[in-house]
Amino acid sequence: MLLTGPTVLMIAALAVPASGDDAIELTLVPTGAMAMVGFYMPQRTTFSTDKPNSITKAPEGLKAPGYGVLPISGAPGAVFHFILDEPDGKPATLFVDSNGNGDLTDDPAAEWTGKESKGADGNSYTMYSGGAMVDIGEKGSPRPVHVAAYRFDKNDPRRASMKDVVLYYRDYAYEGNATIDGKTYKALLSDDAASGDFRGKEIVEPTDPKARPGTSGVTLLLDVNGNGKFDSRGESFDVRKPFNVGGKSWKIDGLTREGGTFKVVKSEVEVASVPTPPDHGKGKVVTPFTTKTTDGKTLNFPADYKGKVVLLDFWATWCGPCMAEMPNVVKTYQQFHAEGFEILGVSLDNEQSVKKMPDVMQKAAMTWSQIADAKYWQAEIAQLYAIDSIPATFLVDGDTGKVIDANLRGDALAKAVEAALKEKKGKN
Repeated sequence: MLLTGPTVLMIAALAVPASGDDAIELTLVPTGAMAMVGFYMPQRTTFSTDKPNSITKAPEGLKAPGYGVLPISGAPGAVFHFILDEPDGKPATLFVDSNGNGDLTDDPAAEWTGKESKGADGNSYTMYSGGAMVDIGEKGSPRPVHVAAYRFDKNDPRRASMKDVVLYYRDYAYEGNATIDGKTYKALLSDDAASGDFRGKEIVEPTDPKARPGTSGVTLLLDVNGNGKFDSRGESFDVRKPFNVGGKSWKIDGLTREGGTFKVVKSEVEVASVPTPPDHGKGKVVTPFTTKTTDGKTLNFPADYKGKVVLLDFWATWCGPCMAEMPNVVKTYQQFHAEGFEILGVSLDNEQSVKKMPDVMQKAAMTWSQIADAKYWQAEIAQLYAIDSIPATFLVDGDTGKVIDANLRGDALAKAVEAALKEKKGKN
């Protein structure tokens, strides 16, 4: 699951006349943009058995429907209802009012696929994922975009608080090039909060100095270092905050709800430049560190993993996507540990949730070493690696320190581990 980057230091400065480049025009990517952006921020919406009067027509043959709304803005009067039909013992079905007209029979079919896995209690649970197209355009100017969604098994005791919750996130964005001060960068404009409004919401900063900074929910991503990807640190900028690129401070001007066209002009407020993070892409050498594990042992990474293939796994007990993926991680560990596969966990738990780690790990059969300094998003190793969304993983060759691959999920993890171990044995 994604969250914001480091706090920006703001210094009062003399007012500077706004003067920037020509208007930036980006192109809408209506589906598949989550992979381009590289992260998502799951949003919650609830449902109940109460059918709202605003639904004028529902599909026939519903067995156990639940009714809810995706709180996304579209044309005036549009309400994006959804119906989740979950009959006991049968596959669930999702219906989404893509055009927001109250009729759920005249819309493109939504995707909704179940994946069964065993829980720590030995029981089988089914997690559903999919999504639907939703028209966030103005009246007479349709703009259908893909909203992805997923749901945990309503009977899973680990997710009891989410039995009436659907999680959703944007799978759309604007892409193109942005010219700032004469230099052109690859750019994405991302509606991270899946609000349908690319202006973002008004920012309210928290009163707790330890809390994460407030955000608008909309991000401008710029490939500042030209490495072909968008890093969370130094290349991710809130559209309602000034930012520093090329040693100068800028702000976004003229952004509308529809997004896509705006200007980048000089900011009246100066902000500090944020360096881009180390490159931990495939084939790159990871940043080494020395620390202590939760059992008090001193650990040197990756030097202590000579002859091994090791997964550096950033996670937290409170992270739903982390725990949803954990059965697969545990299965891979149990399958290949005897052959030389190790895992090193880095917890982003805070002072309260870190107390749950032993119980969570025991129930999930997580028997590998852990690092946990209880500093939440400011965890030292997470800061070193510029982690601002989890789960985040790096599969590393313990001999060379090189990244074999990153952020592998599902069967892809086991396949990569198996291939890496075979290659290592072949060299010995």
